[in-house]
Amino acid sequence: MYVVVNGARIFFDVDGQGLIPDGKTMRQKPTVIMVHGGPGADHSISKPYFSQLSDIAQVIYYDHRGNGRSDLCDETSWNLAQWGDDLKGLCDALGVEQPIVIGTSFGSFVTLSYATRHPGHAAGLVLISAAAKVDFQCVYSAFERLGGSEIRDIAAAYWNTPTPEGRTLYRERCVPLYSRNKSASADWLERIVWKNETALWFNGPHNEHGRMDFRPDLGKINCPALVLVGNQDPITPPEFSDEIAAALQLDADNYLKFSECGHGVVGDRPEEAMAALRRFILSVAL
Repeated sequence: MYVVVNGARIFFDVDGQGLIPDGKTMRQKPTVIMVHGGPGADHSISKPYFSQLSDIAQVIYYDHRGNGRSDLCDETSWNLAQWGDDLKGLCDALGVEQPIVIGTSFGSFVTLSYATRHPGHAAGLVLISAAAKVDFQCVYSAFERLGGSEIRDIAAAYWNTPTPEGRTLYRERCVPLYSRNKSASADWLERIVWKNETALWFNGPHNEHGRMDFRPDLGKINCPALVLVGNQDPITPPEFSDEIAAALQLDADNYLKFSECGHGVVGDRPEEAMAALRRFILSVAL
């Protein structure tokens, strides 16, 4: 399905009903907005894991402009301010009020843009494998710990100077280190409708990826929040989530750091991660 948001044709999909029969009344379930990672990927990254939440919430997925099935648009609109405003605009277009927004990886950057530009709009935020500011030297060191100096050099070469060739090599050699669950299927990589040009425009310390810094504005976030991170995440190392959790003054129930877990928290630790998400959604919906 498509809807026009801020001049762009945005693809979205829905899991679950919003209104369900409950005795003699119809009960409204909370709405979860899934904000996918990337950039250049699509909402399919969030399926099927987050579809499990459809028994307690209506789950809305969408592709960012310049990503997946949505309009490619002009490259000057591939920025976090626009993507954050698009998230708010999507809610406005669909009539969604007080959503619970779940941002993963790059999606957490978009979620922080949205939350700091539109404080008070969300009922709750979940940030998975997140960063308010990326320290690329920390990223390179994390890759070296997991894969050695060769992997570090491949990661550094791609991020410092994004090229199609470097991106292909990075996906082949570095992306497998994102997950600690070696039995997990890699089919998700094949399902994605890629827009690699968006990633090349955004990624790296010399582009918006490196310029972004939401730390001064984290104090604007006044809704409940949950932060999840893996202790062996190479691309958004746990130090990044530590900063966010400290700024949001999260307690141990709302900042969960999983051991033997990489960038794909829900893929690596599905039972614990989904239990935390369910608890949070139900607590916010009360």
